[in-house]
Amino acid sequence: MKSTYPAGLMWFRRDLRAQDNAALCRALESCAQVHCTFVFDRAILDTLPRRDRRVEFIRESLASLDSALRRLAGKPHAGLIVRHAVAADEIPRLAQELGVLAVFAGHDDEPQALARDATVRTSLARSGTQFHTSKDHVIFERRELLSGAGTPYTVFTPYKRAWLARLDLARLQPHPALPAQRLAIRPLALRREVPALDELGFETTNLQELDLPTGTEGAKRLLDEFLTRIDLYDRTRNFPAIKGPSYLGVHLRFGTVSIRELVSHAHALAVAGSEGASTWLGELIWRDFYAQILANFPHVADESGLGRNFKPAYDAIEWEEGPQAEAAFAAWCEGRTGYPLVDAAMAQINHTGYMHNRLRMVVASFLTKDLGIDWRRGERYFAEKLNDYELASNNGGWQWAASTGCDAQPYFRIFNPVSQSEKFDPDGKFIRRYLPALAALPAKALHAPWEASPAELAGAGVEVGRNYPAPLVRHEQARQRTLLRYAAARGALD
Repeated sequence: MKSTYPAGLMWFRRDLRAQDNAALCRALESCAQVHCTFVFDRAILDTLPRRDRRVEFIRESLASLDSALRRLAGKPHAGLIVRHAVAADEIPRLAQELGVLAVFAGHDDEPQALARDATVRTSLARSGTQFHTSKDHVIFERRELLSGAGTPYTVFTPYKRAWLARLDLARLQPHPALPAQRLAIRPLALRREVPALDELGFETTNLQELDLPTGTEGAKRLLDEFLTRIDLYDRTRNFPAIKGPSYLGVHLRFGTVSIRELVSHAHALAVAGSEGASTWLGELIWRDFYAQILANFPHVADESGLGRNFKPAYDAIEWEEGPQAEAAFAAWCEGRTGYPLVDAAMAQINHTGYMHNRLRMVVASFLTKDLGIDWRRGERYFAEKLNDYELASNNGGWQWAASTGCDAQPYFRIFNPVSQSEKFDPDGKFIRRYLPALAALPAKALHAPWEASPAELAGAGVEVGRNYPAPLVRHEQARQRTLLRYAAARGALD
């Protein structure tokens, strides 16, 4: 295989795997020697708290990737060059130090990443070094799928139809890491182990306690287990007390599993008649949908990564502000709303960095439509807490809940937190797990403790307003306020 460049640099980012990696495959095809690097980007890390599960997940996954690269190369001194610096400065510096003529990476359409990549591209060009990026994180990206009018899709259902119609086996073929012998031996001065968390200025979290598997091995373990129950996914996915989801979100986020591999499994099983697999495939398509929304409508996120309304007419919404709204937002964040399903969901995200997808919709609806608080505040909180945080999906999900986005649910659809609780956690198993103060309440009283009889409360040791909060709002009254709030924007949309 003839090479274009004598030496190149593979820059791992959100694709922390050696197998089926589009950028790595391109680098190996194009270069006689390929060095590999990951930069703990201080432009990001310096903004995070010193205990962040995502940083620990990345660190553990990098150790796995480093080992995988050495095995592939068959050379003990191959592997990752890991740096802790501002990536926009460090990549051009490292490229010059190694004498490479090309840098390879995966696409990233988040605003901050695009700005970073533009800086890197300009810096590399000054020394005559090329910067090549490849699609890897989704099946269809950017403007690959367009409507009959030649415009990006803004409604999910027609997008899904087009996505399925265009899908073919060629798109799902894995990218081989060949020829692996081109993986370079690291220069002597750069042969360092992946730095420990404390070397990066971070502390260990409860990642191990949560048994959240890391690296490609962890992703494989989760995928293999999920495939034994994927046929039930359509019937189990909405019940947070049941093991329904795949739990692969964080692995998709950091690329320790390939989206092509997941879609291959889901599509094959769906074609064979599995309703569960078909439903899960739909969720993977939603992920592509929101990614292309961000790429084609960048106004949904400002430079800091926080969102703006997809439909500008909804800028007219007057969100609650002032001391009372601040207190309500703090109560939402801390799981003190007085609505058990909402509070249990917030306890889950605060303790684990994960929240069940059904509950993400419930708590988002509650914040925006029961408390009347701007969805961007919830988006920001999720961005800080979620292990699997992705800007496109997070922004899309919050705008869906707030009815300000593309393909939005009608603004008058407002989740009732009590009926959602009764329907999706009927026995209260999930609530009891995260709200031990309510554990002794009978199921029929668990979803709305303020309506329980004095005998039920006394028997369970619950005092509403003392060891469990009274409701911040009454849902029916809050619903009426929301209808009035959104009416101001409705005229501009009609």
